[in-house]
Order: sequence, then C-alpha cells, then structure tokens
Amino acid sequence: MVQLRGVIPAHLLPFTADLEIDEPNLRRHLRALLDVEGVAGITTNAHASEVATLTADEQRRQLDIVLDEVAGRVPVICGVYQDGSAKAARIAADAERAGADALLVFPSVVFEGGSQARPEMAFGHYAEIAAATSLPMIAFVYPATSGLRLGTDAIVRICSEIDNVVAIKEWSNDIVAYERNLRALRALDKPVSVLSSFSRSLLASLVAGADGILSGHGSVVVDLHVELFRAVEKQDLAQARRVWDRIQPFAEACYADPFLDGHNRMKVALELLGRIDAAHVRPPLQAVTDAERDRLRAAVEQAGLPNA
Repeated sequence: MVQLRGVIPAHLLPFTADLEIDEPNLRRHLRALLDVEGVAGITTNAHASEVATLTADEQRRQLDIVLDEVAGRVPVICGVYQDGSAKAARIAADAERAGADALLVFPSVVFEGGSQARPEMAFGHYAEIAAATSLPMIAFVYPATSGLRLGTDAIVRICSEIDNVVAIKEWSNDIVAYERNLRALRALDKPVSVLSSFSRSLLASLVAGADGILSGHGSVVVDLHVELFRAVEKQDLAQARRVWDRIQPFAEACYADPFLDGHNRMKVALELLGRIDAAHVRPPLQAVTDAERDRLRAAVEQAGLPNA
C-alpha cells in the first residue's frame, strides 16, 4: 500500500500565451519540487493545476507528463474532479490504468444543495468510485462553512467502511472541527492519514496532529513545508515558529480575498522567482493587477524564497 505521509505538494500548471498546457515549464516546475529532499509525493489534476478548466483529454495528458517526470521517485496522486459519481468512477479507473499511485477525490458540487442532511449521498459517491479502482483514495474535506463539507460522522463512515479510503485532505479551516475529525479518525482500528491543508494556519494544525501536508501552497514553499513538518515532528516548537514566521505572510498574500485568485497568485510568485516563464491563467480567472504583483513580490522577499 502506498504510504500517504509527509509533504505532498499539489503542483501548479503553467500555460502558454495561447492558454495551452506549457509542457516544458510544467516539467521544469515538477523537477524543482522533486529536487527538494523530503517531498513525499506529487498531486496533480487538483485545484492548484486549475483542473476545472481542463478537458478530460488534458487531464490525462497532464497525468501522463507528471508520471513521466516523476518516474517512480515518489507516489503520484491524481485528482478525481467530477460531479457525477459514475463519471468520477471512470476518471478514477482511467487514472489507475495510466499508472497513478493514489486518488484525491473531490466532493461533487451536487452536495452544495444540502447533502449534509443526506449523508448516505457522500458515502455512495465515494463507494461508487472505490468500486471502480483498487487505488488508495484520499477524501477531500472542505471548509466547515462550505455546502460541500463533510461532517465528522460522515468522514468516519467513509474512512472506516470503504477500504480504499486511507487518508483525508483536511481543509475544514476550523481548528475545532479539525481536532474533532483527527481524534475520531485516530480512534478507528484502521490507520487513516490526516493530511493538513490549513495553508493559512498550518502550524496550528500540525501541532494538533497531522501525518503530512497536502497543499497547492507547497508548490512555491515546499522546502519550508518540509522544514516546518520536520520541526513539529521533532517537537522543536521554537524552530517551527521560526519557519512559520517566514511562511505565514506569504500564505496571507496568496490566500487573501478573493480566494479564487490563490493559485493564480502562486503562479505569479513562481514567475517572480524565475521558476516558470509566465503566469498565464485560463478564464474565468484573470491576471492579477500590478499592485497585487507588487504585494506578492514583497511577500516573496519577506519569506526569503530562493530564485531559480
């Protein structure tokens, strides 16, 4: 079984000026992530790689590029981003045939209409996907204020009754909900990895307890994520705070309102650092303003991020 533990960045997706996948810059970006000692996996076809704008063929092409570049060095986790359960199951089966090592399963947008009152709906979605693949699955836990959220009882049932589900990406953005979910999963007979996605309060979630970090923010600061995770593992809180003091202002700059520009801003940061050639994004996303680029430049300098 693939070990889903440690720092697992979700890579960004560079586009060319005509908004096609920029394969040379994608490979360059992936190599930079893989060169950081301590990276335990790569996540693709997720929010960070603008999966919502990609066709099915483009998602498969991106997965193929990532698998080729990673070449077995670490596990590759492929996102399953689809509203219909049967369509999501087909994506999962295709990712397994392509060679993915694990799956990150997004909630269906259908859940927005009140699935919390019908918890069997979320369970059925995960169960149908699991029936189509033997790959380990990560359940994506959305913010506690989102209509796509999963309650603790629903998370526990999904993780305990569906063999494939062996981890959660914990993005509840509520430290009370986070600890409740963590404690409930730790009480199961089955080991379930809790991968924090609390990018704006990462230190707090790691101190509460986590098996790793799975975040698009790691596509820019993966070296600092590794340092932070290791410091907390060693219970060196002073060092963890020093690392977090570098990360936190940059996280705030990336995830400022409107949240939808978060990964757009991260691509600008990669461009400013000379790690990709340009920060093109596909509509409906739009390029950030010059004033925001200046704020990101200041945050990058404050974090002391190394240039390419």
